[in-house]
Amino acid sequence: MEIRELRAFVAVVEAGAMSKAARQLHVSQPALSQTITALERRLGVRLLVRTSTGVQVTDAGTTLLGEARAVLARHDQAVATMARHTKTDVLRVGVPLELPPELLPSALARLAEDCPDTRVQARHLSSVAQVEALRADELDIGLVRERPAGPDLDALLVVEESVGVLLATDLAEKLGSPVRLEDLAGLEWFAFARAGSPAWYDELTATLRSHGLDVGPEVPEDRRLIVELKIPAVSAGGAYAFAPPGWPYPIPDTVRWLPLAGNPLVRRTWAVWPATSHRRDLAKFVAALEDHRRGESRA
Repeated sequence: MEIRELRAFVAVVEAGAMSKAARQLHVSQPALSQTITALERRLGVRLLVRTSTGVQVTDAGTTLLGEARAVLARHDQAVATMARHTKTDVLRVGVPLELPPELLPSALARLAEDCPDTRVQARHLSSVAQVEALRADELDIGLVRERPAGPDLDALLVVEESVGVLLATDLAEKLGSPVRLEDLAGLEWFAFARAGSPAWYDELTATLRSHGLDVGPEVPEDRRLIVELKIPAVSAGGAYAFAPPGWPYPIPDTVRWLPLAGNPLVRRTWAVWPATSHRRDLAKFVAALEDHRRGESRA
């Protein structure tokens, strides 16, 4: 038996399903299924029973599970011990603006617990810049606002936010809560450059136009969005800006955040990483992001 086979078997049992285990191991589901089948053939016993809802462990599988966990624990301890004689692993993470404030701290805390020798380097980059950096091997994982096309990158949806609006306080009181998009007609939208996230920009502007709003001229490609400028832009009462709930910036008394009626704008964030990566710390980080999303959906 090989370590990778034991790790695959334990991952499937703990995940309860081939699909989830495949994502955690960064392999395709057919490849993982073939690994388990080969392990069963090598041992001459049935380890798992596949069902429509996942997998069930046989008696033989339960026996192997205890042994496999012990072997993997000893193997990982040996690797960790030897790692002290080598350089610290660095996980390069791309981060967009305005992430939910609790997302990264919870994921990083899990990573620190599971992979204490991994050091994280975070870079603030647009979605397009992150995808380019991933393909140039300048990032290990990115958090982006549009899912990239192509088989070279894997992706997992980690955040969905119903975007609200920032308005001057007197205008917010006049319009009431929630605000209808069409009631923003005549105000200037504090926009961002399309080049940073074309798909999200196009989705957003299409929704605004469908509600009769003028999106104004495109922001120049080289103009970087400075989120702190949203407050002075809207406080005078002639403009509006979009922001997620729990916006992680101070909001003065002159500005209010209000939800939009019907939640017409939903901003999504994906974790994206090279499909060929087999890094254990990366897999742990992705699993922590997925667990956070599931916890939020149950809340």
